[in-house]
Amino acid sequence: MSVSLITRINVAVQRLKQSLIFAFGHPPDAFCLAGIEVDRLPQKGPQWSLKDVIGDGFLWAQPKSRRSLEKRMKRRYGHPDYIMKILTPRTDLRTCNVCGDDHEAGVLCPTCYKKVIDETKAMQDAIQNELKLEPVEKEVVVLYEGEKDGEPEEFFEGKRIVEMKRERPSWFSKNLLQKSTQKGATTTEVKPSELG
Repeated sequence: MSVSLITRINVAVQRLKQSLIFAFGHPPDAFCLAGIEVDRLPQKGPQWSLKDVIGDGFLWAQPKSRRSLEKRMKRRYGHPDYIMKILTPRTDLRTCNVCGDDHEAGVLCPTCYKKVIDETKAMQDAIQNELKLEPVEKEVVVLYEGEKDGEPEEFFEGKRIVEMKRERPSWFSKNLLQKSTQKGATTTEVKPSELG
């Protein structure tokens, strides 16, 4: 990008130089070749160069020195003698109903979610210890202490059971593990009218 910028500036300077030479100096050779009378064009003025106009170089809008920390803080927070930019309190904080910690609105409470992360990690470890790294073709059911007695034996047929050696947490309800009530599709063909 910097190369293209330098090229554009170079082209612009060359065009400016050509137009200034044509306006104040001798005409380009192209007019002589085209048959235009040179005598009718403006006469040569005093000799000057583009270097006289530009000098040592272009002046870019760059800061000469670093802005001090005091000036940066004054710009950010204001100054008591002139204007004071008061820190505005946040209005998007909410208190969790379960644990009482504060969190942003629209975001899960991090303290409560940490419990979910820990419980999920414990379940994953129990599954890995029970099933090792073998491929699992059957459905895996995770049961807590005392849950196996409440279900009939037909419920566990064709399933692999992983038991957790502790009670189910109160916030982790049992019906989260239930499958959807919809029946699976009987055909593999889907018509365009049945997509929506």
